[in-house]
Amino acid sequence: MKYLLSAIFAMTLFVSCSSSDKDSKKTDYTVENEKEITDYIAKNKLTATRTASGLYYIINEPGTGAQPTATSNVTVAYRGYFTNGQIFDQSAQGISFPLNKVIQGWTEGIPLFKEGGKGALLIPSHLGYGNSGTNGIPGGAVLIFDINLLKVN
Repeated sequence: MKYLLSAIFAMTLFVSCSSSDKDSKKTDYTVENEKEITDYIAKNKLTATRTASGLYYIINEPGTGAQPTATSNVTVAYRGYFTNGQIFDQSAQGISFPLNKVIQGWTEGIPLFKEGGKGALLIPSHLGYGNSGTNGIPGGAVLIFDINLLKVN
């Protein structure tokens, strides 16, 4: 009986450790996302700049107004889509929000524009919704946003 209990305990410990190891491992999409973004840029003949974090941005119109910081409240009109062109979200009239309360790609990317600026942000998953995804956006997804910085509030 003593050996049976020891065996059951050991088996339970092994299974729980194996399960938590499996659950705690997260897929690293960095290389895959980088290729997807650079392929998209090449296919669409775009000229984009890459930041140290892996964010790519395109400034079509830099804007002439105030320039936000990572903690500014801004109003942005945008269209969000995947590299296959499928739109997942958009707001033509614009929405207002604090930049420190949104995905990291926006917190880093929107301050690259001045008020009135237009362009695009190509966001790898680690600066977006990561491995988990959200509301129809799968984990590991590259996100593209056409943005128009309407106002720094």
